[in-house]
Amino acid sequence: MNGAIKLSQEKSVTKRYSRKIGRMGNSLGVSLPKSLADKMNVVQGDEIEFIETAEGEVLLRKVRHVELPEHVRPEVLEAFYDIFEEDRQIFDDLRDR
Repeated sequence: MNGAIKLSQEKSVTKRYSRKIGRMGNSLGVSLPKSLADKMNVVQGDEIEFIETAEGEVLLRKVRHVELPEHVRPEVLEAFYDIFEEDRQIFDDLRDR
């Protein structure tokens, strides 16, 4: 190629889904398109979580329940999580270096 570099022209693919919000008892609900439910590997009865980012976007993710090993106490894990959240900016700065 005579020293030339071929740059990829790949574009990120974003899929959009649209659904109407319906009433479910005293709450509001929305259905998932089958293709998205398949991709997320969710079925009726699974739990999903909504994560709001600092930019105002909402991420949708299947909740994954993890069993802790017997020797790990939940309160110790919670303490580590609290410390991490308090020092998140420090960890982000280290990651970006």
